[in-house]
Amino acid sequence: MNPQDLLKLAVTVAEEAAALIVERRRGTITVADTKSTITDVVTAVDRESEELIRARVLQARPDDSFLGEEGDDVVGTSGVRWVVDPIDGTVNYLYDHPTYAVSIAVEVDGTTVAGVVVDAPKGEVFTATLGGGAFLDGKPIKSSDCSELAKALVGTGFGYDPVRRQVQAEVISHLIAKVRDIRRIGVGAIDLCYVACGRLDAVYERGLNPWDYGAGALIASEAGARVGGLHGEPVSPEMSIAAAPELFGPFHDLLAGADPLRA
Repeated sequence: MNPQDLLKLAVTVAEEAAALIVERRRGTITVADTKSTITDVVTAVDRESEELIRARVLQARPDDSFLGEEGDDVVGTSGVRWVVDPIDGTVNYLYDHPTYAVSIAVEVDGTTVAGVVVDAPKGEVFTATLGGGAFLDGKPIKSSDCSELAKALVGTGFGYDPVRRQVQAEVISHLIAKVRDIRRIGVGAIDLCYVACGRLDAVYERGLNPWDYGAGALIASEAGARVGGLHGEPVSPEMSIAAAPELFGPFHDLLAGADPLRA
């Protein structure tokens, strides 16, 4: 269960899945189903990508567990769990906005030890292992050194429930005059990777699931960013924050003042 060996398999599988979804996008993409609301969509390619990843992983490591966004969980006996988003950014994918990703995190006894996020249209591969640093296409990356809110470029995302979206808009109105600007990319895993390589100074979002943040949170942390939730809590669906180390404190306090727990 060497993290580098787990990462090697994760990268191989993620790159194959990324190639698949890019190829499928050359055809017509339709909505196969919806989840929490009519705007929370699943395509047939989401399912095809997850089936491919599951098959490749469990063929190589049949005793492992598997948690995917779209399919049934697999409970294994090895202590290793694969946490997978087969297409992070499905709405972008549906509309052919050129940012969507395959995200694979690997946990050992509940701790994430390896992660890969492949930005499928761009072909960029973000990777990390616990204690081993973070990389973009094999080259080391680090988070920005931004320490001032007024100079911070911030990323975020929105939920699918209309009531939650309204409150999230109120949070944005609290932040917008205090930071450099705000970006809404639409892919939680990419947001975290952009903090890792300095393309964003901070990111926050409520409602991300383990398959959204599993790999990206490790990559951001290994790149030197500070990652967590509110008030000392770890990253969770309640709140995910990643920021340059000296920015995290003031940014956290700004968010807490906006009462994002309601969002």
